[in-house]
Amino acid sequence: MTAETDAASTAPVETVTPEASDHAAEAVENPAGAAGAAGATEAAEAEPKAPEPRGTRLDAWWARTLSTPRRRALWYWGGPILVTLIAAVLRFWNLGHPQAIVFDETYYVKDAWTLLHHGYESSWPEGADEGFADGDTDTYLDDPSYVVHPPLGKWMIALGMAAFGADNAFWWRATTALAGTAGVFVIMMLARRLWPSTIVAVIAGLLFAVDGNAIVMSRVALLDNWVMIFALLGVWFVVLDRAWARERLERALAAARTAGRDPHYGPALWSRPWLVAAGAAFGAATAVKWSGLWFVAAFGIYLVIVDALARRRAGVPLYATAAILKQGPITFLLYVPVAFAVYLASWTGWLATDGGYDRHWADDGANRATGFFSWVPTALQSLWHYHQSAYQYHIGVHSEHPWQSNPLTWLVMGRPTNMYFSSTDDGSGGCGGETCWSSIMGIGNPIIWWAAALACLYLVYRLARYREWQVGLVLLGLGAGYLPWLMYLDRTVFQFYSIAFEPYMILALAAVVRLILGRPDDVWWRRERGIATVGVYLVFVLLVSAFFYPLWSGIPLTPDFRQLHFWLPSWG
Repeated sequence: MTAETDAASTAPVETVTPEASDHAAEAVENPAGAAGAAGATEAAEAEPKAPEPRGTRLDAWWARTLSTPRRRALWYWGGPILVTLIAAVLRFWNLGHPQAIVFDETYYVKDAWTLLHHGYESSWPEGADEGFADGDTDTYLDDPSYVVHPPLGKWMIALGMAAFGADNAFWWRATTALAGTAGVFVIMMLARRLWPSTIVAVIAGLLFAVDGNAIVMSRVALLDNWVMIFALLGVWFVVLDRAWARERLERALAAARTAGRDPHYGPALWSRPWLVAAGAAFGAATAVKWSGLWFVAAFGIYLVIVDALARRRAGVPLYATAAILKQGPITFLLYVPVAFAVYLASWTGWLATDGGYDRHWADDGANRATGFFSWVPTALQSLWHYHQSAYQYHIGVHSEHPWQSNPLTWLVMGRPTNMYFSSTDDGSGGCGGETCWSSIMGIGNPIIWWAAALACLYLVYRLARYREWQVGLVLLGLGAGYLPWLMYLDRTVFQFYSIAFEPYMILALAAVVRLILGRPDDVWWRRERGIATVGVYLVFVLLVSAFFYPLWSGIPLTPDFRQLHFWLPSWG
């Protein structure tokens, strides 16, 4: 898509709604009596009514503003870039505060540092967190540490420390903040692919940029932000592949029909670079946390279904058979092995060194595989055993935690996670009071989250009613990130895991915003109300984000003012 094509509808809301039909009210009022009424009726029948005005003055001004290709190109790229810069400021400002190990940074930051030095995660002595935060970063041991998540996310955290050292918290969080900022840009690119509207894309990006859950997860060095960005990239690549494959399918079918051949099954499409990229991205998500595997599975099935529908629309007689038996194996080869290769590559440090946990488990003859699997290298046998052990650990985590939350409450933020707390009582905290409390709490912007939860419910209805592929894709992303957790309601899990599927909640909200905005050629009153509604909503979103930002970034607050942020009893 070019700036010119996008600008064809770049009035403040370039949107299309299936149900956009408006009926002008008709009323004739004549107090002159029966004869006058009859005459007025005849006059009304004789003279056609003037059409009701459409669009608003804002639409006309916007069309004039984007009346040149250069201006359209500036808006096409300038809008998303500006929102990305806003996201960067919110994520990088004062990122080094607090200069302390926060929540599960105790695992991932120190694991990342030992990966750089050993190639595997190694152990630390008791009480190492305080020393690490004070700059004493080399007290790690040679003994391996038992970890239950793949290494890629920790390698990504390690990049900042590799370049600038680990004595400043800014650098052990920098790459995670960069991933969160990139996620804002990617969600805009994906939104514009789903709906060819820069304004809808910019609104989606802005909502993600200013949401508290997204900000907090970009300001602490945990793994989940990396699941989010890699999975989001994968979904974007799937959408790009959808258009790429459809174009080449139609081109091949047209060539076959021109040559007089009847394509019973349609062509086999091997050249699909975006499909390979999607496999790599989803593989990377899985190499951060195993929850990424659900994206591999969900969108693998989606790719086959989309291919079948594309062949049916193109007039291929045996479209279902072709999608499953002809194109399906090719899609599998271009997708799944790539994902697996990326996942396995993330374990290179563990495989290439000797010190990793259980690295030589299969070297013991009593553990080594016999029979059919005896040919598998012992290093891979040891890695498989390690995976079995980690899986048993994951499904067995049931210990109580004060900030755990039930997945059934995630869409409404039933129990956000408090990741950091400190207090001062001597007036030195900087909050203007004697007692100051500093927190980092993963509370999303309630105005965004609760509206997005409602939007997701509406999209379920809309998918059944209108069968829009964009809605189906958004709900699939939400389902891949959220629904698997409903199988583990008794596990110790946390609200911040929701960052993996939050982009699809934001896209669901953007889809509803698009419908509310309407089209530039809607009747003026409908269009005007839509713009006003969305405008007022966005103003409230920004005000609420400004109100909550101190609680997202560890800014000191008085206890009373901090308490005002707990809108639900379960938040405190």
